[in-house]
Amino acid sequence: MPEADETLTRAAYDTVADVYADRFTATEPEQAVELAMIDHFCALLGEPRRVLDAGCGAGRMLPYLAARGCRPEGIDLSSQMVRRAATDHPEFPCAVGSLTAIGFPDDTFDGVFSWYSTIHNPDDDLDRILAEMVRVLRPGGHLLVAFQVGEGVRRVGQGFAAAGYDVVMHRYHRSTDDIATRLRSHGLEIVARLERAPVDPEPDPQAVVIGRRVSG
Repeated sequence: MPEADETLTRAAYDTVADVYADRFTATEPEQAVELAMIDHFCALLGEPRRVLDAGCGAGRMLPYLAARGCRPEGIDLSSQMVRRAATDHPEFPCAVGSLTAIGFPDDTFDGVFSWYSTIHNPDDDLDRILAEMVRVLRPGGHLLVAFQVGEGVRRVGQGFAAAGYDVVMHRYHRSTDDIATRLRSHGLEIVARLERAPVDPEPDPQAVVIGRRVSG
């Protein structure tokens, strides 16, 4: 993402890391249908099911992936989120890293799990991130991308005001068709997609798209 957006996002999540990690410890925000998509993603993976949680935050999804037979590890832009991931989930390796330059060799992972981790990246940068996620996938590996559906950009982060934090983040909305088209352009075959209506207090629909790397 452009440096200004990356700096803003890193600073915001560094600031709210502890309150965020304390509020969302596991899969509290997810609906059953979304968890079913994650289960399907895990079932599609080949052995040894090594999975990169790309944008892992405080690591709340790592135990869920592990419980489904995966060997997850995480990277995140926020050093404070990674600190909480290391504290709360020490059994899983996590490191500070940017999605625009993922620090792993080509063809490393059986799966890449992007759970709402591209939502703060503008369109100009999204294809670079997707290219990096596909690069570290083995041929035949699977990429899962979750995001809010819609158009345009919004300022978010106001929900932390009640906890005394004044943080600013930008969230970029896309259509499910747009994400699917971008994944195909990077050599993925779409194998599953979900779009669901918002559930109170969410203002927006949510989507999950899974693609399989078909190019060598």
